[in-house]
Amino acid sequence: MNNTIQLGKYADILMDRWFKRTFGWAPAKRLLTLFLQELIPERTIVDLSYGPQEFVNPVTEGKDIRVDVECTDVDGTRFVVEMQLATQTGFYNRAVFNSTFAVQQQIPIGSRSFDYPAVYFIGIMNFSVHKGSNQVLFRYTIQEKTSHELMTDRLQYIFLELPNCSKALTDQATVIDNFCYVLHNIGKMEERPEGLDGEIYDLLFNSAEITNFTATEHQKYLEDMTTKEDIQRMIAYAEDHGKEEGRAEGEAKGRAEEKTEMALRFLELGVPVETVSKASGISIEELEKAQQKVAALRAAIEEGENSGYVENFDSESHLKELKAKRENNG
Repeated sequence: MNNTIQLGKYADILMDRWFKRTFGWAPAKRLLTLFLQELIPERTIVDLSYGPQEFVNPVTEGKDIRVDVECTDVDGTRFVVEMQLATQTGFYNRAVFNSTFAVQQQIPIGSRSFDYPAVYFIGIMNFSVHKGSNQVLFRYTIQEKTSHELMTDRLQYIFLELPNCSKALTDQATVIDNFCYVLHNIGKMEERPEGLDGEIYDLLFNSAEITNFTATEHQKYLEDMTTKEDIQRMIAYAEDHGKEEGRAEGEAKGRAEEKTEMALRFLELGVPVETVSKASGISIEELEKAQQKVAALRAAIEEGENSGYVENFDSESHLKELKAKRENNG
């Protein structure tokens, strides 16, 4: 392990494991309650209970899903919280898909009643869809297009764009503006900014303070940060190496391919996809697609090796030839 990593006062709680530690287990319930209450002021949240993070698709061979945090209030209202680190163009579509599982699981098989409690999907995004905006909080409901008449209040979406928190720490800032500012920057903070008073900030900063970690948590966080920095260094090297080669045409494409290849190597070593995504800037969706392509190619090569039709088949040379043809074809 690289022991030169210098940890700050607070952890980067946007990384998968540490986001769940901040919001997704029993000791974090009070902080999550206060956070949700700020997001949904018209609803009184009484007592949350945590649910499973994995939903099984009832459709054969359908895609199962995992979420960061899923919890239920005493009246049955469900909250699904997802943290998205890397830019993902289909994140809204993914939010709709994931939210439907929370709806389906409330209706028993054979039931004729559709009077189920509301479901709120909360997506926290470490990127901006509305670039240049200072609006952090975006809420969506299902409405009639012309009159805006609400069709149902049982499925609602809330998105927080962390990079948009430019009003934070000003007189115009809301609690959510400031809270999102802290989420976005706490890993780089050495002190708690002035003016951030109240229980919600007390709990957030206390949870993120590394001196409050157990010895096991401290070691694991150090490992995660070391992995993150190693990935970033290797990707930076790959990009610089690509520049030095001086490719005049397709240079940007070549660097992107090298970055993806480097990210895939870390995934093969068992580094969590969320960590690789954040360090590389490649979305989880793109990494998963790249993994699927590699798996399909390897399966085809293995089939060729085992077919008996080709003797002395060299898979490594074959892969290099395929890559060279792809580059020559643009």
